[in-house]
Amino acid sequence: MATKKQRKTRESKAKKKKRNLRLFFLSLILMLAVGFLSFFFISLFDYVYPPTTGKEIARGKREKQKVQLYFADSNERFLTPEIRYIPKRSSINETAGELVKAIIEGPKTSLVRTFPEGVKLQSVKVTKNGTAYVSFGKNLITLHPGGSTSEITTIYSLTNTLSINIPKIKRVKLLINKKELKTINGHIDTRHSFTLNRELFSHNSR
Repeated sequence: MATKKQRKTRESKAKKKKRNLRLFFLSLILMLAVGFLSFFFISLFDYVYPPTTGKEIARGKREKQKVQLYFADSNERFLTPEIRYIPKRSSINETAGELVKAIIEGPKTSLVRTFPEGVKLQSVKVTKNGTAYVSFGKNLITLHPGGSTSEITTIYSLTNTLSINIPKIKRVKLLINKKELKTINGHIDTRHSFTLNRELFSHNSR
């Protein structure tokens, strides 16, 4: 028969073992809870702030180049430069395309746009002899307000911008759906190509 002291010792050990077991389960539950919460918040963060891909990083670091875009002055008689920054491209066709898109987008200052809003650029191809073939969607015709002055500013806003920023471009030919355009809206013959016209520059930009 166990003595009183032995019983107390066994009871003490049993209590200690029980307490240790309880602490073990509590620690296990706590670790699982922390793991679950960490996984939950990491998943939530990735959902709210998606990780940046390699392409996005490259796009964010893409170099910019300073250019001059030519828009109409307030009287829509002369062309005035607006300094802008466009993505730096590796090929002459891509650079020309960025310039045309920026012109279509319109000015950021008080200058007047030279292309109707909504015009679509289809393609730009620069040949070895320096001719830039710029093809637009048919809505260039349907959206254009017409008038000889308006057609001239459209044509030379494009021609002068491309020629000034890309010296290799000597001539600019407008196309619609990659086919020859006779005229934008009945006033200026566009069956031939156009060259840089400094006479249309405002006095401040000559």
